Amino acid sequence: MVYRNLFPGLSLLALVCLPRAFHAQQVLTPDLNGIAIGQGWEIVNRAATATVEDGQPVVTFDARVGDGAAWLEGVDFHNGTIEVRIRGKNVPQRSFVGIAFRGVDDETYDAVYFRPFNFLADNDLSRSHHVQYISHPVHTWFTLRRDHTGVYESEILNPPDPDGFFTARIEIAKPEIRVYVNDAVEPSLVVNELTDRAGGRIGLWMGNGSDGSFAELVLRPAATR
Repeated sequence: MVYRNLFPGLSLLALVCLPRAFHAQQVLTPDLNGIAIGQGWEIVNRAATATVEDGQPVVTFDARVGDGAAWLEGVDFHNGTIEVRIRGKNVPQRSFVGIAFRGVDDETYDAVYFRPFNFLADNDLSRSHHVQYISHPVHTWFTLRRDHTGVYESEILNPPDPDGFFTARIEIAKPEIRVYVNDAVEPSLVVNELTDRAGGRIGLWMGNGSDGSFAELVLRPAATR
């Protein structure tokens, strides 16, 4: 795992030895190359390859039946900001890509994910399904859409290229979650969490039948008092 040392008075070793729940205002830039070689990450139901695009490491996952994830090891993420570049594809029902957090195991976690195949949709219904919050195993996309239509998913007003990279910024200040895309000033989605969990694992996430690419993951914990 690669750490950016923002504290001149501390050695890199000191940063690496911080407790698992990392300190407020420490910025983590995890090494995505480690995913492909199984170093610092746990991959679930996917295989990954590492490449370099425009000078930046990119990790790309294959598509498989069922959800998949790459869980970052050694980090307990509470409140703060998650920023990452994501690339899906414009293929209906084959591109569900995002970030999982509040993770307990491979079945119990929250996630914010995107449906790039809807980004250029020509109807209001599909456009309202651009970005989604879920809280597994109880609050799946299906139960939330059925029981709380339009609350936990929303449209991106200026949707990105469905086949290109876009930046997702997820701000978590329990219980509120705010999701921004690219340089948008206004959030695309604002929801309250549906779990009592305060921390947990964090990972890159893909839905059923989806591949996806990720780059430039940055974790910024919220300041604490």
